[in-house]
Amino acid sequence: MKDKELKRRLLTTTYKPFWLMILATAAMLSSAQTSVASGDGHWPDWRGPTADGRSDATGLPLTWSEAENIVWKTPVHDAGYSTPVVWGDQIWLTTATEDGRKLYAVCVDVNTGAVVHDIEVFNPSEPQHINPNNTYATPSAVVEDGRVYVHYGTHGTACLNSNTGDVLWRRTDLNCDHLQGPVSSPILFEDLLIVHLEGGDVQFIVALNKKTGETVWRYDRPRELYEGVEPAFLVKSYQTPVIVEVDGRPQMLSNGALLVTSHDPRTGKELWRVRYRDDSTISRIVSGLGLHFINTGGSPDAPYLWAVRQGGVGDVTDTHVVWKMTKDVPLKTSPVLAGDLLYTMSDKGLLLCIEAKTGKIVWSEEIRGDYGPSLLYADNRIYILSMKGKTTVIEPGREFRQLAVNQLEGRFGASPVVVGKSLILRSKTHLYLIREK
Repeated sequence: MKDKELKRRLLTTTYKPFWLMILATAAMLSSAQTSVASGDGHWPDWRGPTADGRSDATGLPLTWSEAENIVWKTPVHDAGYSTPVVWGDQIWLTTATEDGRKLYAVCVDVNTGAVVHDIEVFNPSEPQHINPNNTYATPSAVVEDGRVYVHYGTHGTACLNSNTGDVLWRRTDLNCDHLQGPVSSPILFEDLLIVHLEGGDVQFIVALNKKTGETVWRYDRPRELYEGVEPAFLVKSYQTPVIVEVDGRPQMLSNGALLVTSHDPRTGKELWRVRYRDDSTISRIVSGLGLHFINTGGSPDAPYLWAVRQGGVGDVTDTHVVWKMTKDVPLKTSPVLAGDLLYTMSDKGLLLCIEAKTGKIVWSEEIRGDYGPSLLYADNRIYILSMKGKTTVIEPGREFRQLAVNQLEGRFGASPVVVGKSLILRSKTHLYLIREK
């Protein structure tokens, strides 16, 4: 029976004061249960409301295990590495069969862990080959009030009604050869849904009308830089763009292969670019203190991290690059900025604390493991999740201080999520809600 109907029947009985007392008690219990979703608000993007892995939440869990501080653990069928996104009481994530022939959007209730919607969105007849370390559901969804947007790279992009689970529109004509599978996630800006398709054959950004799915603008990477570059993987990218405000105006930053570009997100017009040497960018750009911290991609042994001064017009390679880091730079994980310090975790477990304005390394600490999820800064802590389910928690500062090490089962490709006083972690097969009890 629906809650509203139950209240109507109770209030029409002859024992109103008695039932009102029960309803008040139920409301308090309900409030206690739904407090999971209160506090820090929504988590609409895979790196949170500010798209840079930071949260103002407090009271988050410090320690957990399979037997400690797990509020619920829900199996997620098939496999995926997409980071969950949250709006109100709903958690949305994607998953896919191992062969890529069925692509799903799944909604889970924040408070109970129950599956609310499980929708087969696409069923490609001939899915592209992917790297064995990737999945067909690695791009994360993006969510807003009443709608969730899912993207599976070349295999399809769709908008769903988040209340009913109905598919409102689909696109299957935005295509590229990913070579190793899709990774880049969509972003929302005003009335636009912006997606990147950057493969070994074509490289472009497209903005869709989020209500209809129709193309509003398209930007193609400069062919003069890409023509003749061999092999094909040197021109592909897996990065997710980010919207930042510079001098009171929004800019979309996109670190594709060979160069990073800034765009007017309303039109796609290129504002500035910085050229570099690398490809296959994954790590997301972080901005602050008048700088953009940009990962240039490349092989796991050779990515660079560049700090680029905000502003400028045209090609600013020779004028706006402030510093470069060329050793121990992550390829997959995205950094986090806490105060005037930037924290990075290399794919193999070297944690660096860097002076953001100068690029000077303050300290380094080896935390062995395989790392892919991005760093989270919340509750004056930095949470660092490994692919094997180990989360190291440190206190930010100019000296390394480890607070806790926590271990869960399974393989983790998704980044940590904050909801109220809880953390949400997603393994390849399960979804966890973690909170101090």
